[in-house]
Amino acid sequence: MTLRAVEPSIDHGSEEAALPLAGLVVLDLTLARAGPTCARHLADWGADVILIQRPDDGNDEVIGRRESSDYQNLHRNKRAMTLNLKTQAGHAAFLRLVEKADVVIENMRIAVKHRLRISYDDLKAINPRLVYGSISGFGQSGPIAERPGVDQIAQGMGGLMSITGKPGDGPMRTGIAIADSTAGNLLALGVMMALYQRERTGKGSWVYTSLIESMAFMLDFQAARYLATGVVPKQVGNDHPTAVPTGAFRASDGYVNIGASSSRQFAGLCRTLGHPEWAARPEWKAQTDRAADREALHAAIDSVTVTKSMAHWVETLSEAGIPCGPVYDIGQLFADPQVQHLGIATPYEHPTKGETKMLANPLNFDGAQKRIRRPAATSGDATDEVLSWAGFEPHEVQALRDQGGFDL
Repeated sequence: MTLRAVEPSIDHGSEEAALPLAGLVVLDLTLARAGPTCARHLADWGADVILIQRPDDGNDEVIGRRESSDYQNLHRNKRAMTLNLKTQAGHAAFLRLVEKADVVIENMRIAVKHRLRISYDDLKAINPRLVYGSISGFGQSGPIAERPGVDQIAQGMGGLMSITGKPGDGPMRTGIAIADSTAGNLLALGVMMALYQRERTGKGSWVYTSLIESMAFMLDFQAARYLATGVVPKQVGNDHPTAVPTGAFRASDGYVNIGASSSRQFAGLCRTLGHPEWAARPEWKAQTDRAADREALHAAIDSVTVTKSMAHWVETLSEAGIPCGPVYDIGQLFADPQVQHLGIATPYEHPTKGETKMLANPLNFDGAQKRIRRPAATSGDATDEVLSWAGFEPHEVQALRDQGGFDL
């Protein structure tokens, strides 16, 4: 399968050439979190992702932000160049890059990309094989499509905050930017599907999602249940909405999550807790009965689990075939032997802080090594290199510079 429009310069004997997306060229116009998450997936697996940064104004705060752990995590494994798309020269240079690219990714407001003349309609005639990926707050059309959208707005409008937290505590956001991350993950999938389609048709396409669509998608079974029954899901705290008993229970040194909702699992849990008679109680015998008496059942389980440690219950319940795990803080997560075995924290060299660690990509390809090959650039240090690859002669690069293509 050939995903390339024009072959870039690749050392075919290198480690990078062995990665699944080696040879794919991506122009990354993204900001914030959702768009960069999509581009990061492609960069991690070998695509030549070219991050097009707006010119700096000499503000040290910008450089400091780009050295932060968050920025480094989002923009690793990419090359970076500087280009001012608002200038005629910068725009013309971008169009020459588009001619040789496979993918453009953006998460601008709709009016902005049209004002800059870099929408899919602007670019598809230049490169009919181009795959153009977009993320917006609320969709590419509709009554509020032009509104700015960020993660927490999508969590609230998307219904997630209404089912997160304890009953009666009011709406609660999740602890992660789940709408942003999900939109980025889904767009990465969509881009690969569009590339596969291009292999059959020879034509590129526009693939897009939004924070609100991604957030609704993540409601999953709660949304499916509402659409089927009309019943609006409510907050249930750490308990599962329908599977009982499932929740976080106290241990002597913390909390353990236990999921024993099937009759077989519940009977095993009762035996392991030293109360086999619980499984035969009429009010707890069937799943629907346990759901109706959830509060009393969970209190009974909690009164036993609190007497011993997290490690005891994880070991004992796991041996009995009952899903169980510790409730960790983030430090405990990365100290766990299984997490360390999986290499979820991977070493890399930060440009100013030296050797540190970063989250590894969660995917695994047999025979392909995943690592941080390149830290996120704090400036457009690959500008000349990228322009040379695109066919710019030195005098053209100088002309672009003289015409303000790299300046504010």
